[in-house]
Amino acid sequence: MGGVSDATLSPLPSADRPEVAARLREALLAASFTADGLLDLLGAPAYAALARSETVPALRATRGDTPLETLVRLFLLQQPVPHARVEEFLPLRACVESGWLVHTGADEVAATVDVRPYGGPDGEDWFIVSDLGCAVGGAGGIGSRDEGVVLGVGGASTTLAGITVRTPVSSALDLGTGSGIQALHAARHATRVTATDLNPRALHVTALTLALSGAPAADLREGSLFEPVRHDERYDLVVSNPPFVISPGARLTYRDGGMGGDDLCRSLVQGAGERLTEGGFAQFLANWQHVEGEDWQDRLRSWVPRGCDAWIVQREVQDVTQYAELWLRDAGDHRGDPAEYQARYDAWLDEFEARKVKAVGFGWITLRRTSAAEPVVTVEEWPHPVEQPLGDAVRAHFERLDYLRAHDDAALLAGHFRLAGEIVQEQVGMPGAEDPEHVVLRQHRGMRRATKVDTVGAGFAGVCDGSLSAGRILDAIAQLVGEDPVSLRDRTPAQIRLLVEQGFLEPAR
Repeated sequence: MGGVSDATLSPLPSADRPEVAARLREALLAASFTADGLLDLLGAPAYAALARSETVPALRATRGDTPLETLVRLFLLQQPVPHARVEEFLPLRACVESGWLVHTGADEVAATVDVRPYGGPDGEDWFIVSDLGCAVGGAGGIGSRDEGVVLGVGGASTTLAGITVRTPVSSALDLGTGSGIQALHAARHATRVTATDLNPRALHVTALTLALSGAPAADLREGSLFEPVRHDERYDLVVSNPPFVISPGARLTYRDGGMGGDDLCRSLVQGAGERLTEGGFAQFLANWQHVEGEDWQDRLRSWVPRGCDAWIVQREVQDVTQYAELWLRDAGDHRGDPAEYQARYDAWLDEFEARKVKAVGFGWITLRRTSAAEPVVTVEEWPHPVEQPLGDAVRAHFERLDYLRAHDDAALLAGHFRLAGEIVQEQVGMPGAEDPEHVVLRQHRGMRRATKVDTVGAGFAGVCDGSLSAGRILDAIAQLVGEDPVSLRDRTPAQIRLLVEQGFLEPAR
């Protein structure tokens, strides 16, 4: 995959003037140009509209002359503002010399990039830099104007940031960094951050994002996938929100993989195993094909590299027509020539037909390097709402795998368990019936799972407070229901394993 020319795009601010970025950051913070400051100024409806790239409500809310209103018009709404006004609260001369601002007339200046406040997970005031008009990832029609544009934060970016395991590590790798959002998050808990991208403009923008956010500089490397990474380099964390769109050709660099079908995502996953340290995590967003005559879960299991546990969650499935329409709209093709739109739509369907693809799945893939003799690969479908951030829940999932792998049924029955926090029990049955048809345990945190259990499983979970072993609890239940305790001990460990694996029960000691 070759590089991307940015010759037709506007010049970017200098990345070699960190002192100017630091001064600009101080000025933005002093004016409350932050995520909280924007919410207070604009109000929730206009703030939410801005996240959808709708600017009219924000324009109406910034008719005044305060520094914050002026900065919103300048950096978010791309409106020229009087330079005499900006000079009162920004280091104007330094910003013009280093390329953050440009004179547009005798008495006005304009921004050369979009600068969007972004709140970090611990209340940090960060700023995401992107090309003008491209602050919201996937805002329809961006890519139709220029292939090399660098987008800001979209739903996929925040999803990946939320599911990433955030434990202190020595090294992290962000593949396809874009505007640098994943590298910025990683800089909080990684001693060394490496960020790669096929697009040199994206690396430049990432440097600006990190500098303006007050984060340490990253090791920025140009190239596709793992190409810029030396063969002997290993990382504790690898993250990627890759250009995963399955499309005919690679028209739009920021989203189209440039390989056939889902080969880019497969290559990314398969290549990650050998780049991880022992216990290291690799986490990706991905699309995958549902091919006629092939089980999609088996397809994804075949991607998992040797020596890795994996947890793959399919969040959404679209048929090929829905999928094509989504990404044609993303590029703004629906607003162009109808004949050209139809030809492109046809090309997508031709591509899918040739590959016997009937649908496309979207979801998360997490790998963890393990020395276990038998790695565990879990592939599941979970389209229901979850509670972000999920990083701790992802880490806990793999810790539970280790526990279950190390405990046979006898050890499981000797173990002590606690019911996880915020679990409720629901009983479903006909009104007036003496016994419920089935019992459901439901989580109100993390993955927010629900699982059906029998009366023994419900009773077992209900008394798990860590004080009694699983075997002693089952013996008491057997006596209560008049069942043979040996039989109950034989058939219940599978249900206990499921409840532990899915996070309803936690090992107490």
